[in-house]
Amino acid sequence: MTARRTIGGQAGRDVVTRFAPSPTGRLHPGHAFSAIQAHDRALAADGRFLLRIEDIDTGRSRPEHVAGIMDDLRWLGLTWDGEVVFQSQRMARYAAALESLKSRGLVYPCFCTRADIARELAASASAPHGSDGPLYPGTCRAIPADRAAGRLGEPHAWRMDAARAAALAGPLDWIDEITGTVVADPLTHGDVVLARKDAGTSYHLAVTVDDAAQGVSHVVRGVDLFAATHVHRLLQALLDLPVPTWRHHALLTGPDGTRLAKRHGAPTLAALRDEGVDGRAFAYDLRSGRLPLGFGVASA
Repeated sequence: MTARRTIGGQAGRDVVTRFAPSPTGRLHPGHAFSAIQAHDRALAADGRFLLRIEDIDTGRSRPEHVAGIMDDLRWLGLTWDGEVVFQSQRMARYAAALESLKSRGLVYPCFCTRADIARELAASASAPHGSDGPLYPGTCRAIPADRAAGRLGEPHAWRMDAARAAALAGPLDWIDEITGTVVADPLTHGDVVLARKDAGTSYHLAVTVDDAAQGVSHVVRGVDLFAATHVHRLLQALLDLPVPTWRHHALLTGPDGTRLAKRHGAPTLAALRDEGVDGRAFAYDLRSGRLPLGFGVASA
């Protein structure tokens, strides 16, 4: 592998951050909390703050949510630099990255359905476990290449051979502005999916490729994505991409102590705006730690 390259403060490059929501619903205060931190991290260094729309989930992404995201950010008093980037328009970049991994035998096609995997795990007394529970047991990893090639007309996913990839990359680490130096352990996620036959990329592959392509020097995001950084750091090494500095911030929680999420019915910024809440004042309160009534901050 080539020597580690950095684009964070150590290399003297401009600070570039990004906010990268998925347009599958309206933003809630947790999104605002994260967007403000990314925006202000760039502003403090006279850097650039980018907006990227992660719309690779074509079944759930909606144009009206894209417009809503922009309205919400403006309501908060946040502005972004340059053109908005849409992941759905960058599929060729992800395909090229996947082909690079394929050419070195670092990914393999997996034909298992979710039901197949569940049965395999249930039948195994020693199923591998990672930070989030049982891992894919590697059922399709042993399929000979010629047999696998003959089945590519079937539904399948492309999984990274994590053990082989990690061995090739060697020891890796990254710097988090809150945690410090972190030793990467990508095996905790097992053979993650990087693409599917009907979906040309995954979050892991797309976000890694885009952060490098956009020159993002500081990835500011919630601590709930901390574990994913192990995978992203490995992909950066395999694809010879520059390494940013991360800042995994605490999460905003609701009255019940759980982190705010669309699926949990978190109040939307649009609803707050309709109620007459002043967006800039709301953003100021989030910055200063004067959280709205019922909200809190948790480390996970």
